[in-house]
Amino acid sequence: MIARRRAAPAHPGAAPPVRSTTVVAVRRDGRVALAGDGQVSLGNTVLKHGARKIRRIGEGVIAGFAGSAADGLTLFERLEKKLGETHGHLARAVVALAKDWRTDRILRRLEALLLVADRDHLFVLSGSGDIIEPDDGLAAIGSGGPYALAAARALVRHAPLPAEEIAREALRIASEICVFTNDQMTVEVLP
Repeated sequence: MIARRRAAPAHPGAAPPVRSTTVVAVRRDGRVALAGDGQVSLGNTVLKHGARKIRRIGEGVIAGFAGSAADGLTLFERLEKKLGETHGHLARAVVALAKDWRTDRILRRLEALLLVADRDHLFVLSGSGDIIEPDDGLAAIGSGGPYALAAARALVRHAPLPAEEIAREALRIASEICVFTNDQMTVEVLP
């Protein structure tokens, strides 16, 4: 019999990681919807049910984050600044933000993912410099992201629902599977 040791925390007395979120984006029939759940958890304890992880950023851009709230809000502010510098051109703003995020000593430590969309683009951004624009107009991030993405793909293929309803239902399905996701959601839609 092999004994397995549990990994020690990063430092003694370290708090368990804050886990929060599922954010899903759906682009369909010229509309884009982002839906995000409201649960914030610390270890196995739910701290909050109605957090808001989806925001309108600038003119005609919606964004959601998964990960640390302070880090996500910092990234929202940086993205808004980059949108101003690029005169609202989302693709250029995203590239500039990803470059800063990867190379800046302080930003590099942020623990979050961003999902960002306008009428023409949908991007997933990470601190390692990843900028992913999905082929199918569907993306999801966070602990329940894989569940929400699978549900959204099935709904797009088999149901004649609008983007907003697909995003809501995909998030609802994820909340039934992922213990770090609830069904109290915020939804933003771009016409």
